[in-house]
Amino acid sequence: MRRLILEIARSNPLWGTHRICHEVRLKLAANVSHETVRKYLRLLPQRPASGQRWATFVRNHAKAIVAGDLFTVVTAGFRTLYVLVVMEIGSRRIIHLGVTAHPTAGWVQQRLREAIPCDHAYRFFIHDRDAAFSRDVDRTLSAMGLRVLKTPIRAPQTNAFCERLIGTTRRECLDHLIPIGENHLRLVLQEWAEHYNRGRPHSSLGPGIPEPAADLPESAPPATHRLPEGYRVVATPVLGGLHHEYRLEKVAA
Repeated sequence: MRRLILEIARSNPLWGTHRICHEVRLKLAANVSHETVRKYLRLLPQRPASGQRWATFVRNHAKAIVAGDLFTVVTAGFRTLYVLVVMEIGSRRIIHLGVTAHPTAGWVQQRLREAIPCDHAYRFFIHDRDAAFSRDVDRTLSAMGLRVLKTPIRAPQTNAFCERLIGTTRRECLDHLIPIGENHLRLVLQEWAEHYNRGRPHSSLGPGIPEPAADLPESAPPATHRLPEGYRVVATPVLGGLHHEYRLEKVAA
């Protein structure tokens, strides 16, 4: 019972003593008192203050949140280019990748107008305090019906989804390719984004794919080590063979 109460308290940081007690009494048929629950809660290292934690907020509103960030890429000629990435938190889908040598506020505004459609259902936009995300950018986002959420200074974990996407892009793409110039980098990232959205499984989605193809199986196959009869495996190279996408193709009779 002690383990159960502590687990409920950790999983529901907004619940107080009475809420936990009522949950256990009414739904789990265990007769515990408020004093018992309060005694066990003292074993927790620290109860969070009232209010919603940031991680909980992002999880609860994931489908309504868009996040953006900038990162740098060095070309073969040692020229520094800047990449703006905009992603949908709920689906992990990349909705825009922009490349420039001069990331001005006006350029960021135009990229955001292209990334976010007029009939969107988003409510929040997360970005850091980079100078490119100026007040004009925030006003543009507000005019698009989005509430801007700025991350604290030196706290990249508050925009963890974008940071993880950037890290994945480096490890699985840019660390293995040297862009010749701006156009080359743009083409590479365009192919990478298509693979990321439509071909790469994401463990955080169950696993799943942000934009699954229509011919993907709807449920997991039964436990077997054999491929379906009458089908063969077809591999499609991505980024010149750096990655491959696999699918089943029916064998012609």
